[in-house]
Amino acid sequence: MPDWRVNGQDSYLSGVKLKKMLFKNRAGETDHEHCEFCFEKISDHPDTLHSGYCTEDEYHWICEECYNDFKEDFKWEAVLK
Repeated sequence: MPDWRVNGQDSYLSGVKLKKMLFKNRAGETDHEHCEFCFEKISDHPDTLHSGYCTEDEYHWICEECYNDFKEDFKWEAVLK
């Protein structure tokens, strides 16, 4: 059965390098992000996830659960910050 979380992300997330990091509020830009797969909120606010994996440009974020579920399918490479 196909996973409801996968909807074409392979076109921009397949084989990319990801870094694990705490979310940092970027004043004037955004105060939160959402996981590219499950849409879980990632921010520095209470009752949200506070870290995840993001692309090197910090544009696309993936929660830890989705990272673990899809890291092999998407052939991600984790890099140090």
